[in-house]
Amino acid sequence: MATKYDLIVIGSGPGGYVAAIRASQLGMKVGVVERSELGGICLNWGCIPTKALLKSANVFEYISHAADYGIEVKGAKVNFDEMVKRSRGVADGMSKGIQFLFKKNKIDHISGFGKLKKNKTVEVTDEKGTKTDYSATSIILATGGRSRELPNLPIDGKKIIGYREAMTLPTQPKSMVVVGSGAIGSEFAYFYNSIGTEVTLVEFLPEIVPLEDEEVSKQLGRSFKKSGIKVMVSSEVTNVDTKGKSCKVTIKTKKGEEKIDCDIVLSAVGISTNLEDLGLADVGVSTDKGKVLVDDYYQTNIPGVYAIGDIVKGQALAHVASAEGIICVEKIAGENPQPLDYNNIPGCTYCSPEVASVGYTEKAAKEAGYEIKVGKFPFSASGKASAAGAKEGFVKVIFDAKYGEWLGCHMIGANVTEMIAEAVAARKLETTGHEIIKTVHPHPTMSEAVMEAAAVAYDEVIHL
Repeated sequence: MATKYDLIVIGSGPGGYVAAIRASQLGMKVGVVERSELGGICLNWGCIPTKALLKSANVFEYISHAADYGIEVKGAKVNFDEMVKRSRGVADGMSKGIQFLFKKNKIDHISGFGKLKKNKTVEVTDEKGTKTDYSATSIILATGGRSRELPNLPIDGKKIIGYREAMTLPTQPKSMVVVGSGAIGSEFAYFYNSIGTEVTLVEFLPEIVPLEDEEVSKQLGRSFKKSGIKVMVSSEVTNVDTKGKSCKVTIKTKKGEEKIDCDIVLSAVGISTNLEDLGLADVGVSTDKGKVLVDDYYQTNIPGVYAIGDIVKGQALAHVASAEGIICVEKIAGENPQPLDYNNIPGCTYCSPEVASVGYTEKAAKEAGYEIKVGKFPFSASGKASAAGAKEGFVKVIFDAKYGEWLGCHMIGANVTEMIAEAVAARKLETTGHEIIKTVHPHPTMSEAVMEAAAVAYDEVIHL
């Protein structure tokens, strides 16, 4: 007789574990199937450990520029092993925190690989190969993704690596080519460059961080070049020869082919979903182009079977997966959650300067037919930014000229990932541009730039 649950979640990443805890709060008996560490890729090999590495890079940069702040520091050097060790320690601590939360919420961790079977049953194969069946009233698939591999860039884990290996390299490479300039690529390009690795960043599209507003992309490109990163846009890696001691990288550019020698090639060209061997076809779950098809509340075409996170359409972000998980289980529990607004999801890139955005870019707003008002306030005009020695970047806001609706907000600069939530909350509350201008912001702060940018849009700016 299979062990019976109200809910079984396959995968314990930021979608799965959050869904499990919310379900437990709503009175369900919950089991979570996870074959690796609790917390999934985000806590163990993604969001959290990368931010620990980036913090080490920030500290080293501060020390390296201490003279700018009237402080003399001599002999500072990078200890790459200790940086990696600290990062792993932070990740381990977070994973243990999930174990505590599971215990607190009486959630069973079912260790092994989960596969769907008919009649809402999950077959779990443990590390010894033993198979056990568990049944549930509802099942949520939250299996996440992994590094996507390009045919001409096969990851070998040694010379051509993905993000996971980039966090635990045995030695710091002297030179690196990063392929792809989304959040992962840009963050690692910044990290390795800041600690002394010679970095080349290759992007197929005309601008780096290509999903961002064009002005933000151009600013980050300038900042990266200023810091010593070789930025190659409208370029494509066509071949990597790994036969010798180094990697010989062939890059196709508008001006012709260029060859670069480097120690490591990091492939950061997106993710592939983990749908293999889940039994989807056996049960009849519909998929399309590597994504599970779901409704607004994440139910698949099979009643009682749901899917959230990277394996469904929408932004492949940890906070999106968490929000989807909560909406999904609240719907299962008979509550009345609102569908997720995918146009009000903040995106953050934690390089330096940081990038954060939400809503329409200027180009997208025009293409959607809006008549717009645009305001842009540079941090060079911010007292707090000057005092902090962080004058790079700006805040850009976009409003609908007719009704004042806040259509988009785009930031690049120090700590802007901590500032973007103001725009997300204001957009959720249907706040207008004039209301932002009349909302008193504390002085001196970086966040004043949001109010100032809104004032620029309406020709009311004081400090510009």
